[in-house]
Amino acid sequence: MKKYSVLYNPKSGNGRGEAEVRNLQTIWPEASFDYVDITKLSDVPAFLLEIPEDVGIILAGGDGTVNHFINDIGGKDPGREILYFATGTGNDFLNDIGVSHGDPPFRLNDYMASLPKVYVNGLEKYFLNGIGYGIDGYCCEIGDKVRATSDKKVNYTAIAIKGLLYGYHRTCAEITIDGQSKSYKKVWLAPTMKGSYIGGGMKIAPQQDRHAKDGSVSLMVMRCGSKLKTLMVFPSIFEGKHVKHTEMVDIFQGHDVYVKFDRPTALQIDGETVLNVLEYRVQAPRLTEIEVTEKEAAFVG
Repeated sequence: MKKYSVLYNPKSGNGRGEAEVRNLQTIWPEASFDYVDITKLSDVPAFLLEIPEDVGIILAGGDGTVNHFINDIGGKDPGREILYFATGTGNDFLNDIGVSHGDPPFRLNDYMASLPKVYVNGLEKYFLNGIGYGIDGYCCEIGDKVRATSDKKVNYTAIAIKGLLYGYHRTCAEITIDGQSKSYKKVWLAPTMKGSYIGGGMKIAPQQDRHAKDGSVSLMVMRCGSKLKTLMVFPSIFEGKHVKHTEMVDIFQGHDVYVKFDRPTALQIDGETVLNVLEYRVQAPRLTEIEVTEKEAAFVG
């Protein structure tokens, strides 16, 4: 009987993480599971070293749980196979790689390599999906306030619509990508993406490939002077069709991204909110031919 140590986040899935992770017993009835609340671990790398080699490791949670795990181990190779079982609600990572909520655990290691890092308000963090800046950061800020005062499920789409109408105020933005700069007015969004999805299902950067051979990321800038037009175009983001509106959407690709607003607003990193952000910088590793070959071999294998 195969044994697994399951590191789960009870707060994922709107607090249903502990209940959902028990579905592993149904998926793999022949296996044995030891459940460990990862939010109570003070030293994740040390804990991993204590797990015997013949015991498998499963990480269970949402995108935020994966983000914390990656940063807890310093963005390094964990040295052994890590499987992932999704119990979150947004699951932008799953949308990006074509996996469904409730599917059996799959190997996470191949997606943890060569991740970009964001520098913001004194923080340095690797990220798996993307950096949301603008109205998506605002939505996370409001969503956090709703969760703090209610047990109801957060409706980010409703928050976004209210933000478009009156809650969120557009900014001027200065962006620089790989040394090339450009200025914008009336900006709604300025996220930088490793994957395609953000905000619980918005296909912000449909052309972005998280396995891009050069390791590049995408910066999307959405600006518009008309709230009505923005409101009409906004739903198309969920299918990635907003990029057809080139009069209000620009997408850039590169490795060194800098974004600055003319006033502080909220930012989110894989769903985790950072408040009062005036600027951020993302640096993505430039992959060499050797690194690309090794990465492709690991992914295929």
